[in-house]
Amino acid sequence: MNFTITTKIDQPYLKVKEGFNEKLFRKLNPPFPKVELQRFDGCQKGDVVDMKLLFGVFDQRWESIITADDTTETYFFFQDEGRALPFFLKSWKHRHWVKKAGSYSCEIVDDVHFSTGNYLTDLLMFPVMQAQFLYRKPIYKKFFK
Repeated sequence: MNFTITTKIDQPYLKVKEGFNEKLFRKLNPPFPKVELQRFDGCQKGDVVDMKLLFGVFDQRWESIITADDTTETYFFFQDEGRALPFFLKSWKHRHWVKKAGSYSCEIVDDVHFSTGNYLTDLLMFPVMQAQFLYRKPIYKKFFK
């Protein structure tokens, strides 16, 4: 399954690029499940993000590796891919775009591809996954104000 969420930000794209760090990552985590960050290297190719999802009764590990990144005169992006995923996911790829939209504005685009391994379960998980990223929109706007 795939979805894309776009958030307009009133900041230059390179300034927003600088803000993609551990502090922002921690703010973007939703209230449920709680996230315990084990490792955050950054947003460059080869960097690792490792976390534990705390569901109350059980925990699940989620480790992603940054497989690509690039910065040009009009955009910045990095892509994380799941290496160790919670039981309900078989694959995960998330491309983070920060696209120049003007001298003092940009768009943050979350382009998410995931699979549970079963189309029906993908359909059930789709609104849950999408909600996790819609939750980010006001956080992005406040963080980059």
